Amino acid sequence: MGYKVAVVGATGNVGREMLDILAERGFPADEVVALASSRSKGKDVSFGDKNLKCKVLDHYDFSDTDFCLMSAGGSLSAEWAPKIAAQGCIVIDNSSQWRYDERIPLIVPEVNAQVLEEWIKKDDRINIIANPNCSTAQLLVALKPLHDKATIKRVVVSTYQSVSGAGKEAMDELFTQTRAVFVSDPIEVNKFTKRIAYNVIPHIDKFMDDGSTKEEWKVVAETKKMLDPKIKVTCTAVRVPVFVSHGESVNLEFEQPISADEARDILREAPGCLVVDKREDGGYITPIDAAGEDATYISRIREDPTVDNGLNIWVVSDNLRKGAALNTVQIAEALINRGLVKPRAEA
Repeated sequence: MGYKVAVVGATGNVGREMLDILAERGFPADEVVALASSRSKGKDVSFGDKNLKCKVLDHYDFSDTDFCLMSAGGSLSAEWAPKIAAQGCIVIDNSSQWRYDERIPLIVPEVNAQVLEEWIKKDDRINIIANPNCSTAQLLVALKPLHDKATIKRVVVSTYQSVSGAGKEAMDELFTQTRAVFVSDPIEVNKFTKRIAYNVIPHIDKFMDDGSTKEEWKVVAETKKMLDPKIKVTCTAVRVPVFVSHGESVNLEFEQPISADEARDILREAPGCLVVDKREDGGYITPIDAAGEDATYISRIREDPTVDNGLNIWVVSDNLRKGAALNTVQIAEALINRGLVKPRAEA
């Protein structure tokens, strides 16, 4: 007997990716349901070699559904995730709505899947699991094995984030602005605060009182919640004119000595990581190389001589996959593979 899975936000960038990944990975589902708003009712979305007709979230009964993979924004999640969870369905939410709630586990399976073991035992648990911010997910896949080896004291990360992290409208804006440059049309700025074509913008999400942005705060808060609350983290988040995949320049300071060679060997064996690190032209990964791939790629591994036990690494991953849809599906797989969730149809 297989599982029943609902995908909320099935017409969006991440929702479509979720459906693709469920099919690609052969997720053990007997039924997959695509859900969206009323304006998308009846719209076709692809699932493997077939199409699904979108159903309306407002009228859907989750009482026989095992997993709800949700990527429809924070306000919708705030309204609907508790209602769905109350029907006994496990909601795995991709928005930021539940990430910082102490009652809700925030999970990257390669980093802290063990948290699910205790969560599932709680009689008063809320059936909601949070997916982290896209930048944090790939960062922690790379940091976890290094932290286990030498204990990270401090992280300085600068992100190079693609426009797909801001949705389809942002991708369209990069395309139309780039075309406008070539044909000398007026350049319209709508989604971003400044022109994104042939530019970089050191501003993602709203500004906070201390001068950081919400995106930067997310990386700090989520790293502490999932990896280690004692780690010092500082982040500068930058939007770049790339369609898919985020890059991150990461400077690490450890409590114990660790060489670049040791780090390279550790990361080669780490789950979810793929090291491409040749000290030659093209011997590293760029965002376009990672697009459509599941791995978190690590390149440019080298020692930082300016601090004791310091390393620099370059981390790249497809933000729509590991940063969102793939991680969501992997959380459901972790629950199944650990024997924590059986199909409700078996009950």
